Amino acid sequence: MHGDTILLMTFVLALVAAFAGGMIARALRLPPIVGYLVGGLVVGPFTPGFSGDSHAMNQLAEVGVMFMMFGTGLHFSFKDLNEVKGIAVPGAILQIALGTVAGYALALAFGWEPAAGIMLGLSVSIASTVVLIKNLTDAGLYQSRGGRIATGWLIVEDLATVVILVVLPVVFGPGEVTPAQLASELALALVKTVAFVALMLVVGSRLLPWLLAKIARFCPRELFQLAVVVIALGTALAAATLFDLSFALGAFLAGVVVGTSKLSHRVAAEAIPFQDLFSIIFFASVGMMVNPATLTAHLGQLVALVALIMLGKWFINMALGALFSAGVRTSLTIAAGLSQIGEFSFIIGQTGMALGVLSADQYSLILGGAVVSIALNSFVFKLVDPLTSRLERSSLARVYERRARVIEPPKEGMRDHVVVVGYGHAGTYVAEVLKDLDVPCLVVERDLPVAEEAEEAGLPVLVGDAANSEILAHAHLEHARVLVIAVAAEGAAEIIAREAREAAPGLRIVARADTQDGVEALVAAGVDDLVRPELEGGIELMRHTLVDLGYRPRQIQSYANDLRESGYAALGDNGRAERQRAFGHLIASLSELELHWVEVGERCPMAGCTLAKLDLRARTGANAVALRRGGELELFLDATTVLRAGDLVGLMGTAEQLEAAETLLNG
Repeated sequence: MHGDTILLMTFVLALVAAFAGGMIARALRLPPIVGYLVGGLVVGPFTPGFSGDSHAMNQLAEVGVMFMMFGTGLHFSFKDLNEVKGIAVPGAILQIALGTVAGYALALAFGWEPAAGIMLGLSVSIASTVVLIKNLTDAGLYQSRGGRIATGWLIVEDLATVVILVVLPVVFGPGEVTPAQLASELALALVKTVAFVALMLVVGSRLLPWLLAKIARFCPRELFQLAVVVIALGTALAAATLFDLSFALGAFLAGVVVGTSKLSHRVAAEAIPFQDLFSIIFFASVGMMVNPATLTAHLGQLVALVALIMLGKWFINMALGALFSAGVRTSLTIAAGLSQIGEFSFIIGQTGMALGVLSADQYSLILGGAVVSIALNSFVFKLVDPLTSRLERSSLARVYERRARVIEPPKEGMRDHVVVVGYGHAGTYVAEVLKDLDVPCLVVERDLPVAEEAEEAGLPVLVGDAANSEILAHAHLEHARVLVIAVAAEGAAEIIAREAREAAPGLRIVARADTQDGVEALVAAGVDDLVRPELEGGIELMRHTLVDLGYRPRQIQSYANDLRESGYAALGDNGRAERQRAFGHLIASLSELELHWVEVGERCPMAGCTLAKLDLRARTGANAVALRRGGELELFLDATTVLRAGDLVGLMGTAEQLEAAETLLNG
């Protein structure tokens, strides 16, 4: 077979195997990453059957790393890094040092040469940004404080890797190296890095957004898509060829610069398909590099290495979290995210082989440790919530939270208040309106910085995870009027609803749901009212579309009722769906009625009289149903309503009746 044919078959079969592996993993309730890795292993050169071109797949995987880092840069800014620099920068440096020492000690225990031990230690100390972002996103922690710190932490590690890759050939290359030569090489690498970063921030931040704006305005969509690809890959290529930096770092900085553009959301939307596809290729390519025979022959060493990567690094990062008082949840998120190794570890291992420091078997062991740690890393994230609950109740919590800002607990004896769980976008809107209406509101938020924002807004706050702690016991639910569950995670919302219903059987509970299954689960958990944001948004889009097409309000409301009936079917168990339909039909019928507005004239003899004295209906046949005064609208008028000069009265009746009423009121 020709090389081109083998490459094409490798690419296609790797995708097919990754798809099949992902489907099987999902059926077994395993993370899809595991399926992608196994799929790559199946079509790799070390398993029976088709022997794929792993080298060519590695090249495609490099493209996947670029797109992943470009996407990370789009949602990351130097402002974010500046906010977390107090933990991310020293934490990353200390973790590299401690991880290298631990890996070096393990290599000596294996009987490796000291130089090989240094290579193993450096490989172990560097985690994969691609894996981190993927697992943070899947766990819903990417925008959390722990997620932001972990991302900044790995960006610092990526920058440190640039220095490491410069130092390794100088130190382990042929011939002796003087301190002056080492200092010179490091200085040159530092100058190149600073020059590239400065070029991107000064020139790129102006040129790239301007270029994208021009392309978006004057070119078709496919050219805009191509521009996004060219910017991501072109900047990465320029970083590697002109400045001797990594492709990943160049793509990341391109994303940071483009992220300042007004078109950043559109750019992200165009880049996501490439990012997702090539990230799958990346994981499949990692699976292809593994030689099961080598790993089986060194199974004991593999187990020890994986233990160091997943347990040793976890304890190191938890210790650093305590050192910097990062907080319990934040420390656990960082420790979970960094308990793996990936693409930069491969590069360091390949450098070690090129320099003759690592053997093929030793490099295969590093690959095996990477594959196993990547496959298991997503399971570590599942431990964040239960471990947070345990640690927050232990004496260790004081160590992690000692520098954290102390939020005053809400006063005892709160009554007739509304409890809002989750101070995200939805929870913020609810809390702001309640505050304006002078309705007592208590916010429950697990993320400390977000909780601080709520406190700064003047709201009483409880800090903790309502789904995995005893925090609801302090929310005085038995005396509350309503519980609003504004968290996006349906599983967490279900747990909160069940506990709240058990604590306060008569409490009204309002929650949000994203799926029909979520609606059914939350109703079963005791939720009284539900909102599906995407469904409601779709109904409003439909409503505006049909209005523009000239359809009558009754028809539009009928469609809206049908959509809500299917979307909230589970609420029909308690009759709520029927009440919603009845209310909708009422609104639709009122929408077809046009009110005739008449101003009460200055010379009207009835100005200052009540509706009872005016006796408008008996004198004209028209009914007064609404009143506008000073920008305020009043509905459901009664006989005691007083009319004043300048008021606008909303009337209903026939044309003759309305004309007679207008003559009377105009005076």
